[in-house]
Amino acid sequence: MKHQAVLAAAVVLACGLSAAPAPAQVVPPAAISVTGEGRVSVPPDLAEIDGGVTSEAKTAREASDANNAAMGKVLLALKSAGLAEKDFQTSRLSLQPQYGQNKSTGATPVVGFRASNRVTVKIREVTKVAGIIDTLVGAGANDIGNISFEVTQASKLLDDAREQAVADARRKAEIYAKATGVTLGAPLSVTEGGSPMPLFKGRMAAAPMAAPAAVAPGEETLSVTVNVSWAIKQGQ
Repeated sequence: MKHQAVLAAAVVLACGLSAAPAPAQVVPPAAISVTGEGRVSVPPDLAEIDGGVTSEAKTAREASDANNAAMGKVLLALKSAGLAEKDFQTSRLSLQPQYGQNKSTGATPVVGFRASNRVTVKIREVTKVAGIIDTLVGAGANDIGNISFEVTQASKLLDDAREQAVADARRKAEIYAKATGVTLGAPLSVTEGGSPMPLFKGRMAAAPMAAPAAVAPGEETLSVTVNVSWAIKQGQ
C-alpha cells in the first residue's frame, strides 16, 4: 500500500507539472534601427611645434656645452615671445659619438660628438604660429620638426554634430518606414556609436627658412555617429 501511495503521488505531481502553463515568450517590439551621422568644421585653437638645436664638437663635453648654450637662447627667446613656461618642454635630449673611417685599416674611430636637444612648444593662439617659427629659427634652432593643429574643446563642439546625427537618423528611419508601409513611433534607444571623432591632427613638416614662415591652419572636421531604434506604431 505504501508503494502504491508513493506511485500515485508521483503520477499526480507529473500531471500537475504537465498541466502548468509554459512561460510566455517575450517578443521584442517592432522597430526600425538606423545609424545617423553628423559633422561640423571648426578652426583649430591649439598648435604644437617641435624645434631643436644640434651641435657638433671634438669632445662630448664641448658638444654638450655648446648645445646647452644654444638651447638656452632658444628657451629665452620663447619666453620673450610671450609664451608661458608650461607651454614648452624638452621632448628629446641626446649625445652620440660620430665615427670616421680609416681606409687603410678599416677601423672606425670616434672623431667627434653630436649633441641635440628638442623642445615641444604649445601655441594657444594659432595666429602666432608663423611668428613662433621665426622666433625659433632666429634664436638658433636648426631643426624644426612637425607642426600639428587640434581642437581642444571638441566634446562641446560635437554637440551640434550630435543634433545633426539624430536628425539624420530620423530622416533615414522615415524613408524605411515609408518604403515598408509603416509609421514611426517614439525612439526606443539612442546610443553614440563608438568614440566620437573629435579631431584630426593635421601635421606638416617644417624646416629652417630665411623668409618668414607661411602657415595655414585650415579647419578640423569633427564627426559623430548615433544608433537609434524607432518603434513602429501599431494598428496602422
